[in-house]
Amino acid sequence: MNSRTAGMLLTVSGGLCWGMSGCMGQYMFSVLGMDSQWLVPIRLGLAGVMMMIFCLVKFGKRTFKPWTNRTECLELLIYSLPGVALCQFTYFLTIQLSTASLGTIMQDLSPIFIIVVMCIRERRRPAFVQIIAIALALTGVTLVSTHGDLTNLGAQSGAIIAGVISAVCVMIYNVVPVHLIRKYPVSIMQAWAFSLGGVLLALIFRSWEIHYVPDIRGIIGIIFVIVVGNVLAFTLYMKGVSYIGPERGILYGFSEPLIAAVIGVVFFKNPFTVADVFGFACIFAMLFLITKTQKRFA
Repeated sequence: MNSRTAGMLLTVSGGLCWGMSGCMGQYMFSVLGMDSQWLVPIRLGLAGVMMMIFCLVKFGKRTFKPWTNRTECLELLIYSLPGVALCQFTYFLTIQLSTASLGTIMQDLSPIFIIVVMCIRERRRPAFVQIIAIALALTGVTLVSTHGDLTNLGAQSGAIIAGVISAVCVMIYNVVPVHLIRKYPVSIMQAWAFSLGGVLLALIFRSWEIHYVPDIRGIIGIIFVIVVGNVLAFTLYMKGVSYIGPERGILYGFSEPLIAAVIGVVFFKNPFTVADVFGFACIFAMLFLITKTQKRFA
């Protein structure tokens, strides 16, 4: 198997893991009565403990080195809190307010916000292709969130707002920590992001006051979203990107909303109309145009 094929399979597998994790979140919210304000701090905290133990064993004292430099410390805090932690919460909040399909598709809007930031940084107008991509993104989200019936837009407003915030957070943790990514292993950054995010969200939501005791299904679900949705998905996706590059990785990562939509229709009886098909096509076309644009401006 050549590296391109391996990279494709790995990134698709990573996207599938994220999509299945989102569907498990929908199951825990809609069937088990779990709340995102309780689940996300638990998920981040336990994942943070796992990643921290791994980093301490593999990297030792280097795990703490980002805190010895003021610039790196600030970048790590931004990456961890308004980046990873807020992204995780708003992602699961979107799912709680709607479906895993909408939650996953909203995160694919993040390249649009990256384009906006890059245009501001470089003091240039977006290219015509980028404007088309933005229009496709808006059309796609409208179709998927309303299933083609615009009267549903108001009912989905909370989920759409949470999803947009989630996409902005993805932009933040991709754009801000440029120096950290070049200097430290991603696992160190993830360990701190999960740990700090779990603690902060638990304090904000006072998770210990949320009287919810998971049964065996809830425990299995929590383990699933941690191991499959955090550890396995991220590892597979990033390894695949190392083979094929981020441009192709974005396209193959579209397996995430696709599997979420399929599982949602089969197991949760979520509606999936012709409008949804066109909406997904618009989002995929947007991602395709953006990858071509990134190559042009690279």
